[in-house]
Amino acid sequence: MKIYFCGSIAGGRKFEDVYGKIVDYLKAQAHQVLSEHIVRKDIFEYERQFTPQQIFQRDIEMLNQADRVIAEISNPSLGVGYEICHALQRNMKVLCVYQNGLYVSRMITGNTMPGIRISSYRKFDDLIKIVDRFVTDDELLETDEIKPDVESG
Repeated sequence: MKIYFCGSIAGGRKFEDVYGKIVDYLKAQAHQVLSEHIVRKDIFEYERQFTPQQIFQRDIEMLNQADRVIAEISNPSLGVGYEICHALQRNMKVLCVYQNGLYVSRMITGNTMPGIRISSYRKFDDLIKIVDRFVTDDELLETDEIKPDVESG
């Protein structure tokens, strides 16, 4: 399956290690991660070779090729929000995951559009179970697993 993975770049790299583990796991499961560049340690230097227009065009083209989208939203990011919205407007299936206990935008957690699944995780093993279910579930629920003990804003 072709997966477009989203994670914060300009908004902060605090969850960079989590991004890398997700991408490594997906690849180990024989999925193609179209946006693998997101996990590069030198992402800022790497992207300097492109204009903003080239980055936009590249990312939209990859996003449009994807079968599903996985967004790690623990770190706020305008770009990730844009990618989520673009995917949903194209009727794509989108998984948004975030660390339990974080304050996450209600523009994401309150979204009930068809195709979106929003889940929090406490540890990486939980995250992998959520990802596995998302990539194998052809009868994707609209939204599930929003933890009532997590404040979102």
